[in-house]
Amino acid sequence: MSLKRPDTIPKIPKTRKKKGHAALDAIPAKKPDKLEYYCKAYYKFDETLRKQFCAFSLETVVEFTSFTYEISVEVIREKNVINFILMGLKANMNVVPLVQPASAEILFEDLIGDFTVNVVKQDGAINSGEFHFNIFKKEILLNKEYKPKKKNNRLFCRFFVDLENFSFVEK
Repeated sequence: MSLKRPDTIPKIPKTRKKKGHAALDAIPAKKPDKLEYYCKAYYKFDETLRKQFCAFSLETVVEFTSFTYEISVEVIREKNVINFILMGLKANMNVVPLVQPASAEILFEDLIGDFTVNVVKQDGAINSGEFHFNIFKKEILLNKEYKPKKKNNRLFCRFFVDLENFSFVEK
């Protein structure tokens, strides 16, 4: 087939679509512990929607200088377990470059009680944190953070309650 006048249009292979459930079942390669992400929980009031949310902010430890990056996250929620599967980074178009970490904010309306939050990397490594949400007392408690028992699991994420970002409706 000559390139000057092709008879048929060449087929371009499709990229492989990553699936979140595959990351939950994967067994990670043996690597040392290295802190890469922070997972922060807080209450957020959205002025435009006039709604109260439970928010999770995922941030990288590393700060980027040239571009503003956003973390792609797939959320799988099953009763009292929330899985945040880290799918990768997306570059945002920004006129003025800022020095800041890549981040993602995930909002939930109906978190009351105890929840286990799992942050899962594509290679299968999982870190977990157990939170207690009480919207009536306006408090979030981090009960425990740990690495679930899994072959070659490693520490890559720390969990926090971000009291500085708490916002509630002003009466």
